[in-house]
Amino acid sequence: MASKEQQDTDPFMAMESLRAALAEVGITLPSLRLDLASPALNLVELGRVSSGVAVRLAEALQRGGRK
Repeated sequence: MASKEQQDTDPFMAMESLRAALAEVGITLPSLRLDLASPALNLVELGRVSSGVAVRLAEALQRGGRK
């Protein structure tokens, strides 16, 4: 179940914040978008990525987002 803070988070702002953070480490999620099918849940659709992007994303998370 989503916390009150998660429910109050603007999904568009969350999506754009994620997009900007990923761009800082050179990663683009081409399918990143809002999940319009469940507006009450404020979901962000991350979409599918190539295996290369998945590895780069994992590496960025392991580094703590540092290049």
